[in-house]
Amino acid sequence: MNAVADASYETTDEDGLRIELDGPVLRLTMNRPDARNAMTPAMWRRLIVARDLAIEVHPQVIILAGAGASFSAGMDKRMFTPEGIPGEKSLISLAKDNDGDILADIDQIQQSFSWLTDIPAITIAVVQGHAVGGGFQIALACDLVFCAEDAQFSMREAAYGLVPDLTGTTDLVQTVGYKRALEICLTTRWVSGSEAVQIGIAVDCVPNAELADRADELVQTLTSRLPGTCSATKALLRAGTTATSSEQRLNERVSQSGRLAMLTKLMG
Repeated sequence: MNAVADASYETTDEDGLRIELDGPVLRLTMNRPDARNAMTPAMWRRLIVARDLAIEVHPQVIILAGAGASFSAGMDKRMFTPEGIPGEKSLISLAKDNDGDILADIDQIQQSFSWLTDIPAITIAVVQGHAVGGGFQIALACDLVFCAEDAQFSMREAAYGLVPDLTGTTDLVQTVGYKRALEICLTTRWVSGSEAVQIGIAVDCVPNAELADRADELVQTLTSRLPGTCSATKALLRAGTTATSSEQRLNERVSQSGRLAMLTKLMG
């Protein structure tokens, strides 16, 4: 039996991230609407809590959204000031650490993003308004992106003399190609929702009022599939991004063999 069916879990809303377990669906909502859901170290740590819950209960689908008018404006700007966020490292203090500590700190933040790519569940980003910097990259970490007509994506790091470092570069290059990815990152320009669909970042762009319903329609479709179908397909297609043709044919055979065994089991 899927662990989700027996899971007892209350909705929690801490450190700017709401976590809700709704049957086979894990809903994550960045919940700092007054700050356009700007990201803080506490929010990143909270994403690790969500990861650990997902590993425990095995949801079929994970929805990542932002409360209010924007998905996420990226890193909280207080991180760029000498004072920083009380109790947290600022980028200025981080820059003064030795190389090993800097690498370890960035690795910890990357883990709060990368699990959305690596986990077997299908992960869906539902984007309205701004998706900037880390907000753009966490959307890219998801398997699918649905956006509203007012969505605006931007990699802002180059404007501060930095580079995108929160796992977004691989997905961006694989999605739009090297040349377009370079142009998006270095110009820091806005990518509209309609362009995001044209170049493959998002799979659909709909009026804001229809965004939640469009995402829910997909969730209903995915959760209606036989157990393991979506996760097996995700694993197979992910493997196809790096496998050779012969390796991927083997991957297909092995995956299908596993699915046939599952169907035989289900049929008794």
